[in-house]
Amino acid sequence: MTATGPRVVLVGPMGAGKTTVATLLGEAWGLPVRDTDADIEAAEGRSVSDIFVDSGEDHFRDLEAAAVATALAEHEGVLALGGGAVLRPATRDLLADVPVVFLRVGLSEAVTRVGLGVGRPLLLGNVRGRVKALLDERTPVYESVATHVVDTDGHTPDEVAARIREVLG
Repeated sequence: MTATGPRVVLVGPMGAGKTTVATLLGEAWGLPVRDTDADIEAAEGRSVSDIFVDSGEDHFRDLEAAAVATALAEHEGVLALGGGAVLRPATRDLLADVPVVFLRVGLSEAVTRVGLGVGRPLLLGNVRGRVKALLDERTPVYESVATHVVDTDGHTPDEVAARIREVLG
């Protein structure tokens, strides 16, 4: 059987709820769920944070680009991408042919959800300032790859998943 690609790909910043919502969609649709950060951790035998610290962000982004390309080629369920996965133009090109939902989250909500950034290497230091900088930098990129945008602020993961099921039909 030839893979036809994911049913949906979820993108967005840390704290948007990509992994949680992906799990709910998989349950609702009876589809497998895949998370590229989990794929990387399994392949490397270490956490994303450890990869950042020990090998650097560039090395992590190389691993991430490869993991996303593999998942897009192999996975037919619900796929959640790491927050920075869309930064590479080659990855954005691969997303052109699949349904992509950008889970939009505001600054206050994102900061509340990620807490003090424990385990999130890009948030070392001033968490609110770093989240704001990441949202400012990445939101236009998320919007550029998205087929649909779903706001998550003030909504439970179940409500967000229901909205995605509604917009995707």
